[in-house]
Amino acid sequence: MKSLSEIETTSKRASRAAGFSWGMAEEVGKSVRLLELFGFPGIKNLNQYYKKKDKNNFETIKFIKKKNVSTKFSFCPINLGVNFLDQIRIIEKYKKCSFKGTAYPLLLLPFLCRASEIIGKKLLVKVDGNKLLLNFNLNIFSNFFEKKFPLKAKHIEVIFLDNKDNFNDLDWKNLYNLSEDTFVEERDSLKQGAAGAGLTDND
Repeated sequence: MKSLSEIETTSKRASRAAGFSWGMAEEVGKSVRLLELFGFPGIKNLNQYYKKKDKNNFETIKFIKKKNVSTKFSFCPINLGVNFLDQIRIIEKYKKCSFKGTAYPLLLLPFLCRASEIIGKKLLVKVDGNKLLLNFNLNIFSNFFEKKFPLKAKHIEVIFLDNKDNFNDLDWKNLYNLSEDTFVEERDSLKQGAAGAGLTDND
C-alpha cells in the first residue's frame, strides 16, 4: 500500500510534467492526497484527466462569479479549484455559486474541502443532484461511496452553510444540569491546598 506522502509527491511531480507550474502542482499533490485519505479514487481520476488533457481544450477561469458557465469546453477542475481557494473570501459573500460544465469534478472536491477549513464553514455541494457535505476539511459525508463519480458534471452548486448547533436549548440545558453533578463545592480546606494558596512565602 502506497503511503500518503508517496501519493502527494508523485501526484505533484506528474502534474508538473503535465504542464502545470510547481505551485499548481503542489496544490494538486495536496488535493489527491486528501481524496485518497477520504477514500475517493484520486489517483485514478488524475490519471484519466491527464490522458484527456492534451486532447481536450479544457477551459480555464480567472474570476469566479456567482454563476459560471463554460462556453465551449468543460472547466479544468484544477484551474477552477486553485482559483476557488485563492478567491474564497470573496466567493463566501455570494452565499452560493454554481458551475455549468466541469470536467472530472472529483478533482475539484478537495479544493472545496480546504476552502471549508479556511472560512470555518461547512459547504453543501450538489453535483448533478447528488449531495456532499464538506466538514472543515475533516471529512466528507456523501452517497458517492456507492456510486461512480461522473467524469463530467453538467451542474455543480456550492452552498455556504451558516454555523449552528445540531441540538436545541432544552437538550443543552438538560445535559449541562447533569454535568453540574461533577462540580466540587469550594471549601476552606480546598482553598488552602490549592496552588499558590500556601501561607508560607519561600521566595
